[in-house]
Amino acid sequence: MHIMIIGAAGMVGRKLVDRLIHDGGLEGRSISHLTLLDVIEPTKPAGFKGVIERKAVDISDPAVAPQIVKARPDIIFHLAAIVSGEAEADFEKGYRINLDGTRHLFEAIRHEGQKYFYRPRVVFTSSIAVYGTPVPDEIDDEFFLTPLTSYGTQKAICELLLADYSRRGLFDGIGIRLPTICIRPGKPNKAASGFFSNILREPLSGEEAVLPVSEDVRHWHASPRAAVGFLIHAATMKLEPLGGRRNLSMPGLSATVGEQIEALRRVAGEKAVKLIRREPDATIAGIVANWPRGFTAARALSLGFKAETSFDEIIRIHIEDELGGKIG
Repeated sequence: MHIMIIGAAGMVGRKLVDRLIHDGGLEGRSISHLTLLDVIEPTKPAGFKGVIERKAVDISDPAVAPQIVKARPDIIFHLAAIVSGEAEADFEKGYRINLDGTRHLFEAIRHEGQKYFYRPRVVFTSSIAVYGTPVPDEIDDEFFLTPLTSYGTQKAICELLLADYSRRGLFDGIGIRLPTICIRPGKPNKAASGFFSNILREPLSGEEAVLPVSEDVRHWHASPRAAVGFLIHAATMKLEPLGGRRNLSMPGLSATVGEQIEALRRVAGEKAVKLIRREPDATIAGIVANWPRGFTAARALSLGFKAETSFDEIIRIHIEDELGGKIG
């Protein structure tokens, strides 16, 4: 089996690679070939005995997609995107990468399939940013898309493209709307949602963190471990139950910032909580105010997707996966 990951140098991409190598295959089929792509060349993973290709590519370049698709991978994980804050700050870059890059990929698959039959599984990471206020406390699977950011709009357009290309039999696509991934390892990025991780990750390592919004802000979360599980399940599940509705909101955990902090207090103590510094940021607060607070995720749950049920669990997963089981 040949698997391609676009966005393999990102946090979720790296963890997906590690999981695939650890498992050795999908649904009983061994992985013989991994193609890892990103705007910077992904690092070489350890422990894989098959063929590995690693390339630095710009998916927004129309010449790139036909080149990467001609190897005809069986499964394509499309994770590449610029994040919400950056897409809002740079209008042209957001549309070039998040929308044009995705359409170039879909078109390349279509043209490759015109030569002789080729219908890969395409797993696309969308976002809960496709929804915007006014929203209910829990968004169900019948709620309409109302993006109020450029990033959310770009993801919503790509969802429609994925559904249409799948309807026409050009590939077998599924889009998964990821919750905000928390706790993200590494350094802060330009995502407007980054503080949700920062206020936990930095204190757990004994460092100060900045909280730019009020503690009553409620949001929808899942761990990196859960995100990888979503991707694996999306790549292997039967898609017939989806019908024409190829995009799903993933399960997660609805929590306020205050509830996050209380979970941090329970797991790591008052010393960690005191490292959080309140520093209001009207721009970030304005973006986050338009985001969903919770989902029923009934369709995804019925199809076997799973996530955490408490923030204590999310924090402990981070300690186990990133800190070697130790705090500070």
